[in-house]
Amino acid sequence: MPYNFSKIKNKAEEIKNHFKNEISSLRTGRATPALVENIFIDSYGTRTALKHLTSISVEDAKTLRITPWDASILKNIETAISVSNLGIQPIADKQSIRLTLPELSEERRNSLLKLLSEKLQEVKISLRRERDDVWKDIQEKERGGEISEDDKFRFKDDLQKIIDKTTEELEEIAKRKESEIKQ
Repeated sequence: MPYNFSKIKNKAEEIKNHFKNEISSLRTGRATPALVENIFIDSYGTRTALKHLTSISVEDAKTLRITPWDASILKNIETAISVSNLGIQPIADKQSIRLTLPELSEERRNSLLKLLSEKLQEVKISLRRERDDVWKDIQEKERGGEISEDDKFRFKDDLQKIIDKTTEELEEIAKRKESEIKQ
């Protein structure tokens, strides 16, 4: 009887997507809407993500333009960006806000690389937790007589292959982000 690994595979995919989303907001030397789209703005009595209130466009490699659909919230957007930890000063005109990304200092690059490393460790830990849960389930099935001891160890090897493959993919994602930060 084969073991159903679909749950751990789905969880591994979720962890990978979460990691991609987490590191997309790490500022590299290039302008990308992902830098600001999840900044929350106080508007109309609620906190709403910037991406739901504006159009965010890339003017060039170092410049973003944020155009709200309602110009009355321009000041709120400007304030939210100023207090975010991006280290970018917004420049507002009557209709939009322009963000010009300064060159990253060596100190800022190093702190971003450290943060990237911490986030990678966090997702690896959550992946290991998922692996441990599945391994416990496999052991319980063996103790309950549902699978043989040989099957238990075969399933353990299959489980480890899934974990190794996901870990490799996570490290590859981190490596690409690291090279973006170093540019």
